[in-house]
Amino acid sequence: MQSRDWLQLLLYVAILAAITKPIGLYLVQVLDAKGRTWLDPIVSPLERLTYRILGIDPTQGQTWREYTRGMLLLSVVSCLFTYALLRLQHLLPLNPQGLGPLSPDLAFNTAVSFTTNTNWQSYGGEGTMSYLSQMLALSLHNFTSAAVGIGIAAALVRGISQHANPRLGNFWVDLVRTTYYLLLPACTLFALVLVSQGMIQNFAPYTKARLIEPMTVQVEKKNDKGETLLGTDGKPLLEAQTITEQVIAQGPMASQVAIKMLGTNGGGYANANAAHPYENPTPLSNFLQMLSIFAIGSGLTYYLGRTTGNQAHGWSVWAAMMALFVAGAVVCWGAEAGGTPGTQAMGLASADGNMEGKEVRFGIFNSALFATSTTAASCGAVNAMHDSFTPLGGLVPLFNIELGEVVVGGVGAGLYGMLVFVILAVFIAGLMVGRTPEYLGKKIGAYEVKMSMLALLILTLSILGFTAWAAASPWGIAGLNNPGPHGLSEMLYAFSSATGNNGSAFAGLTTNTPWYNVTLGIAMLVGRFLMIVPIMAIAGSLAMKRLAPASAGTFPVSGGTFILLLIGTVVLIGALNFLPALALGPVVEHFLAGQGRLPDAAQRQRIIELFA
Repeated sequence: MQSRDWLQLLLYVAILAAITKPIGLYLVQVLDAKGRTWLDPIVSPLERLTYRILGIDPTQGQTWREYTRGMLLLSVVSCLFTYALLRLQHLLPLNPQGLGPLSPDLAFNTAVSFTTNTNWQSYGGEGTMSYLSQMLALSLHNFTSAAVGIGIAAALVRGISQHANPRLGNFWVDLVRTTYYLLLPACTLFALVLVSQGMIQNFAPYTKARLIEPMTVQVEKKNDKGETLLGTDGKPLLEAQTITEQVIAQGPMASQVAIKMLGTNGGGYANANAAHPYENPTPLSNFLQMLSIFAIGSGLTYYLGRTTGNQAHGWSVWAAMMALFVAGAVVCWGAEAGGTPGTQAMGLASADGNMEGKEVRFGIFNSALFATSTTAASCGAVNAMHDSFTPLGGLVPLFNIELGEVVVGGVGAGLYGMLVFVILAVFIAGLMVGRTPEYLGKKIGAYEVKMSMLALLILTLSILGFTAWAAASPWGIAGLNNPGPHGLSEMLYAFSSATGNNGSAFAGLTTNTPWYNVTLGIAMLVGRFLMIVPIMAIAGSLAMKRLAPASAGTFPVSGGTFILLLIGTVVLIGALNFLPALALGPVVEHFLAGQGRLPDAAQRQRIIELFA
């Protein structure tokens, strides 16, 4: 843990703090149409034309039910469109590699994944997706799913800030303005910056380079539909394959990477994601990609303060997020810098720390910072293999997701998830002082608390329920490539990532099978939409409440006391929900590895039985 790395962490947080206000002010202009933007002369005519084509009245506000129905309608239609395109990509243009159609279960999983802003990938992007699929199906969702998250957050903030008014804005207006005024121009500029760093952007066929010496490798055996064949033991069948040439992917990569980072989508163009030299060519591109993950989510906290008329509250929410983020980054960094528990116990810890699964170009610190950033937000892009992290190092990204990804979080999703914890924190504070809980002049009643708990319990039930099912089922065990607690961590991480709409993976789990594709797809739908509905109900309820004058018993929602209470609420609820599962996974693995012991088959089965 060297001084230059501490300086980079400080620089990262300082730049993020510096860009939060200008981004927040611009979000106010975009989301609430307050004042003209510099893009109005160009974009405003296109915006009006879009409204006319779609038959939208931009002046017509919507109730929370109408807003939610619009969001669900868009999601269903776009998901079906993507599923059809992926199933038919072999018949469509812009497919110079002649890639075949996706299997029904993989097409379902992928369509749901990109619709829900998860971008979980049970496939290698460069070997599965045509250029048309990458650009039309996947990139389109990267924009719309990000715009949906921002719109939901804006609707909730409006519900908090206004009173006795059931209208929370117009979903279609929020979608159009967020896409036209924010995401498209920001991604265009960012893509140009990435191209300047050496990232490719073309439509050329893949490059083939002949190897000096042929190489034989074991690969999964597949049928004509591209499905992995399983043996009688349920494990993938392997076959020897001699490789005489290396295929180097080409394609429109910079445009895909720009929106995957700014929109916290995370799906990699290449299978290696941000560890690929084309997707992440330089240390500067690595730093900018980490910064872009948090940029819009950080700006939304300023938007919260400005819209509610309490800027100190917005900064307090931001400070709570940053405190949790820095703590997670330091723990993950320290665990990886110290090496594996086994080597530490034998006195063999390397000065380089645990470099397994990490890009030498980025090293320990940048791998840990990237892993913490991508899971604190619901991004899922990776520049290192989380499966190769130490047990405690891997615990940090896993726990980040299970907190609800509210540590800045996904664009929009992080803010509305954190506001659920704010409501619970205010409720707890009200109970402690013996007064009706109030939040920014609105009394918090039983309805808001019930909806908040419903949103959180839905996530918990999905993560633990699906993991328990997989741990107790032959189809779940068959996908494991590691025994014991690490195997359990792989399953727990997969369903945490799916439910949390993150998309990253420990990657030691074979998930491109019908059971995993379908169950992970359902978990993504649950984590996205069954959380949004109660949150929108909260927005509708708060919007109808009248302002109550502040009194001596009103708990302030800014300052050190509030920040500590909010952090405590987030961590405590996360710990209570997931500590038993984490104890059976990474915590047990840490102590076993420190003792130089790996679990045998009987211990592995016992751990799985305890969890299930």
